[in-house]
Amino acid sequence: MHYVMFDIDGTLVESYELDSECFINAVKDVTGIGIDSNWSKYQHVTDSGILSEIIGLNNISNAQEVHDEVKKVFIKQLEQSIKENAFNQVQGASSFLSLLNSMSNVMVSFATGGWYESAVLKLKSAGIDFSQMPFASSNDHISRIEIMKIAAARANAGKSSSCTYFGDGSWDKEACQQLGFNFVLVGNKLEHKPSFRDFKSTNEILACIGL
Repeated sequence: MHYVMFDIDGTLVESYELDSECFINAVKDVTGIGIDSNWSKYQHVTDSGILSEIIGLNNISNAQEVHDEVKKVFIKQLEQSIKENAFNQVQGASSFLSLLNSMSNVMVSFATGGWYESAVLKLKSAGIDFSQMPFASSNDHISRIEIMKIAAARANAGKSSSCTYFGDGSWDKEACQQLGFNFVLVGNKLEHKPSFRDFKSTNEILACIGL
């Protein structure tokens, strides 16, 4: 069995820039704090992890209340943005996912550092069907590594099973190195091989998975 896991923002959906903008604005609106958008500086590059670190660094006492309010404002801003302009999927994403799901020897799951509610909004906006796939998000844990472990467990991937992860960030690559996952880069934010701009080079991408 081949286990294949996907990030969402910048990997399946062209949502990275707007997602970051909405997150920064939501934190500012709720707390009055302007935050550093160099996400690699944070210990856990997930919505919950970044927000928890900001709350801790600024000694905010009502942490859970602030966390819930930032999430609420963030999702509201995202919904409004989607009403104005729907997200595009990375070219070939739906077709590639459908192909993988048609294979009896492949199990697909999603592991995103975003909150589940916002991930669903983005996937639906981009026209990506996720209804049959195991899913783990920032709702489950603040750590990307733990989110990926949860996604693997929900896909019934055993500890000795190999897994290929498609992502776009340095934090994705680092998590894969720690977990022993095969990392395939989508986009050009990093220097890494193998890498693909999109999912149109089907045969080449399948070869990276071992198919």
